[in-house]
Amino acid sequence: MLDPALTQQLKTYLAMTTEPVVLVPSPGTDKRSEQMMELLGEIEAAGERVTVADPIADDRTPSFAITRPGTDISVRFAGLPMGHEFNSLVLALLQVGGVPVKADAALLDAVRGLSGHHEFTTYMSLTCQNCPTVVQALNAMSITNPNIRHTAVEGGAFAAEVKAKGIQSVPAIYLDGQEWGSGRMTMADILAKLDSAAAEQAAEDLSQREPYDVLVVGAGPAGASAAVYAARKGIRTAMAGERIGGQVLDTDAIENLISVPHTTGPKLAASLSAHISDYQIDAIERQHATELIPAGEDGLTGVRFSDGVLRAKAVVLATGARWRQLGVPGEQEYKTKGVTYCPHCDGPLFKGQDVAVVGGGNSGIEAAIDLAGVTGHVTVLEFMDSLKADAVLLSTLESLPNVDVITSAQSTQVVGDGSHVTGLEYRDRGTGELHTVPVRGIFVQIGLLPNTEWLEDAVNLTKRGEIVVNTRGATSVPGVFAAGDCTTQPFKQIIISMGSGATAALGAFDHIIRSAGAAKTLAKAS
Repeated sequence: MLDPALTQQLKTYLAMTTEPVVLVPSPGTDKRSEQMMELLGEIEAAGERVTVADPIADDRTPSFAITRPGTDISVRFAGLPMGHEFNSLVLALLQVGGVPVKADAALLDAVRGLSGHHEFTTYMSLTCQNCPTVVQALNAMSITNPNIRHTAVEGGAFAAEVKAKGIQSVPAIYLDGQEWGSGRMTMADILAKLDSAAAEQAAEDLSQREPYDVLVVGAGPAGASAAVYAARKGIRTAMAGERIGGQVLDTDAIENLISVPHTTGPKLAASLSAHISDYQIDAIERQHATELIPAGEDGLTGVRFSDGVLRAKAVVLATGARWRQLGVPGEQEYKTKGVTYCPHCDGPLFKGQDVAVVGGGNSGIEAAIDLAGVTGHVTVLEFMDSLKADAVLLSTLESLPNVDVITSAQSTQVVGDGSHVTGLEYRDRGTGELHTVPVRGIFVQIGLLPNTEWLEDAVNLTKRGEIVVNTRGATSVPGVFAAGDCTTQPFKQIIISMGSGATAALGAFDHIIRSAGAAKTLAKAS
């Protein structure tokens, strides 16, 4: 199951364990069970402290538990945790084997303090980029507090179970057998939903922190770049955002980041996090900005977040953008029930079924090409009278026999039967006639919206909500700079966002030293 390079990496990791680990298999008689037993055997051979126990019966086969003898610590995988989930498997082995869970101490204390028994099940896809975050968080919580149990179920191996539950988007989280949550969730997110009082207790009051020289708002490529460039100047720097990597975490293949021929969103986000940790940067996650507070007499600009106010001599806004929604009846009702925004995550759940892709730009056509290899049929609907994607993508699209394209199509309603999507209604913009495309899944790929609603009346914005910046990344407010997809930069690309983050940080540093110089001159004059 594992190639030599992966086996060697596994040996290196398992050498870090300090406690014995017992793998308890529950195999069936199928091919996947044979593969699972082969995988467990390879793990046993790679780790001196790892053993495989005799098989036991379980409701799901193939599945296996990772346990620590003499304790109640156990996590379970149903299916083969390969692909994006292989890292989840390795982390579980390490953490059950005594390697400490890496998380905020207050957060872990709050998890330990949770009362009652909680049985979680996560349904995931091996191609899903958001699923490992949920799987790893719940595994870590179950290892920290054995009253929490978690099973990660590979949807492809248990298709009948997924179908019976009507799951059409992953990750799908169940608690004690009932649907509980969906989408990417961190340990803090899960704790907040499970016990809001415990989450509040674990949260730090940011207002108690000393002011910074540069405060970066946002943790995507632009924000990470700005933070690194500011920190390299030797000044006190903080970066606050919801998640390191931002929208990159929802991106699959990245092949246009110069000098990196191929990577994925999660890998790039991990690299950004590693680079940030090389510098004295206060990286504060799980923070949502709600207000920009103008500078007072002290010259400090403030930003209000979920957990308090941070202040700095200069602020860099790098809040990025999010997927634009259709805004039609039925869209909200059928989210996770057929309406989705991630073809890589949810495409495998629609194997052999008919789906629609809304959007004829690069992201939409890339999604259609990807889905054509998995689903039965793909219908692309584009609002304009022609597709806007690159010629090379359109050439590939035209070669696919199971893809149709409808242009001048205005989506008007998501149609469903109450449980899942059954079709997409659209208006022909030429004739005005209404039509319905019968589909089981709708993949929305119609562009981005800047995350700037909280900045209305605070800085100059365009009609589209983009922050107006000059060549130095400066906004209309002195001491406030901006970078990345939330600004008027003309092309929304990762490498361009990184460059604009560096520009904004250098602009912020220049503002600080010039302001400091002006202050000294005034002091001497007085």
